[in-house]
Amino acid sequence: MTCYDRRDLGLLLLRLGTGGVLVAHGAQKLFGWFGGHGLEGTGQFMESVGYAPGKASATAAGLAETGGGTLLALGLATPAAGAAAAGAMAGAAAVHKPNGFFAQEGGYEYAATLGLAAAGLAIAGPGRLSLDHASGHVFDRGWMVPVALGVTAAATAVVVGARNRRVRQKTEGEQEVLFED
Repeated sequence: MTCYDRRDLGLLLLRLGTGGVLVAHGAQKLFGWFGGHGLEGTGQFMESVGYAPGKASATAAGLAETGGGTLLALGLATPAAGAAAAGAMAGAAAVHKPNGFFAQEGGYEYAATLGLAAAGLAIAGPGRLSLDHASGHVFDRGWMVPVALGVTAAATAVVVGARNRRVRQKTEGEQEVLFED
């Protein structure tokens, strides 16, 4: 009989809480549940804040949140799940950054908290009360952590960078041609 320790119970609680919030957050985007706007409405919003194409961006964010959250809650493929959710939250934080840190002012506090919790779980692992542990950590190998976080960081940098360029162009307008051919 294995005795579970505080760490296992703490990781279970953190996985269930973070994963559950991410699932609900993603279901708002994908299905319009919990007061969300579904893919159409979220796609229009994503387009308005610089993520193009909007519907594809809404789908990607919704899948990263719902899928990553589900896997985190289950403790399955924890490195990939945590990285995917953290990447989606980094994209959300970019939208809220101009409003400062605190959520009450429309800032990035909420997105940063979820993203850091997801990344922390990817690094720490799921604990013994998880499907990863039950399956012998087939989808939770040590090398998977830096790979998942690295790939997600690179993809997030490209997507957020393109979004920031679109926003900057929209606010500053097109740059004039300095020299004619």
